[in-house]
Amino acid sequence: MNNKLLFIVLTALFLKGCKEDVLPKPKAMLRLDYPQPKTGMLETDQFTFQYNQQAQLKSKNSQSLTLDYPAMKGSIFLTYKKVDGNLNNLLSDAQKLSYEHVVKADDIREKVFMNTDAKVYGMFYEVAGDAASQSQFYVTDSIQHFVTGSLYFYAKPNYDSILPAAAYLQGDIVTIMETLRWKE
Repeated sequence: MNNKLLFIVLTALFLKGCKEDVLPKPKAMLRLDYPQPKTGMLETDQFTFQYNQQAQLKSKNSQSLTLDYPAMKGSIFLTYKKVDGNLNNLLSDAQKLSYEHVVKADDIREKVFMNTDAKVYGMFYEVAGDAASQSQFYVTDSIQHFVTGSLYFYAKPNYDSILPAAAYLQGDIVTIMETLRWKE
């Protein structure tokens, strides 16, 4: 009987002694540091703009180009179209393309862009949520030139995970819009 009692007491002490106090984990944020952009000039047949030299020019022809960011697994796609009396159609298509992401997006924020000195007018769409594209934009001079652009990541869209990279690349898009100049 003593052995049984001794076993029960030791088991109880063992179970009580192994229990640790539960401490809540401190809140933490993932820290991702991206380098300060070093800008260079990129020239096409129709326009020029400054771009982040972290990007690699993946493909370029007279109508489109791709700025690839391999470290972030993302790309900015730019497409040029000539305005030939079809400005309303081009604007409608650009806006429709931006709002195709509304199915997966939590929110789409529009920001009007105007640079009257350079005759560059447009719209920037910031897409929040698990949409395929995190940003869309277009710029035009309303007479001859029209450029659309979009940001895509080659990864399954998980907004929380790609948000830091999306914010960084959205800054690059704003730089493109602000520095874009039409060739006459």
